[in-house]
Amino acid sequence: MSVIVLIPAHNEAATITATVAAALTLSAVDRVVVIDDASEDGTPALAREAGAEVLVLETNLGKGGALQAGLNTVRDDAEVLVLLDGDLGTTAAEAAVLIEPVLAGEADMTIATLPRPAGSGGFGLVKGLARSGIRILSGFEASAPLSGQRALSRQAWEVATPFARGYGVEVALTVRAARTGQRLLEVPTTMGHAATGRDLAGFMHRGRQFVQVGLALMQLSLERRG
Repeated sequence: MSVIVLIPAHNEAATITATVAAALTLSAVDRVVVIDDASEDGTPALAREAGAEVLVLETNLGKGGALQAGLNTVRDDAEVLVLLDGDLGTTAAEAAVLIEPVLAGEADMTIATLPRPAGSGGFGLVKGLARSGIRILSGFEASAPLSGQRALSRQAWEVATPFARGYGVEVALTVRAARTGQRLLEVPTTMGHAATGRDLAGFMHRGRQFVQVGLALMQLSLERRG
């Protein structure tokens, strides 16, 4: 059973080498594919040197667009699809606990729960919106509604894609999978990545995230009615 890791990355030069190296240590993994989302800091070269296959996008498509480009490249081969963020570093090795239940037939989609990062400056508005939307639209009670670290069986990723745009990726995956009867399992991990702070850049990031999650939930609501 082919297990393929997709890592969307935009300007992740500081961490992509460690992330790819950690993913490649996983015995179940057959391929690691980094989708470089028009980086300007040498991310694709570093990913390639670390041993990943690299798909370079000339235009920035955002997380959802990058993941869709990666899926279009591997869809014929991916029996299990693993989604990891580019800034996980060495903690990407913990993806093993996400892959195992899917390979064992115990879950169709696993979702990593992560400890709250030190210095996190958010007020929980985006997470609250995502959690409430998922519950209302699918009935699933998500403790980690925005976690991008996931493993999906072919059956799960086929019903949960195409990927939503931008930061709506995770809520759309969860809602579509839950609606179609896929077995979702949240798995505790100690994975870690950079937190956004309480500065202007951090608030702008969370603002964009809030809007894109809201738009994804609106689209999912229309899908349900259709």
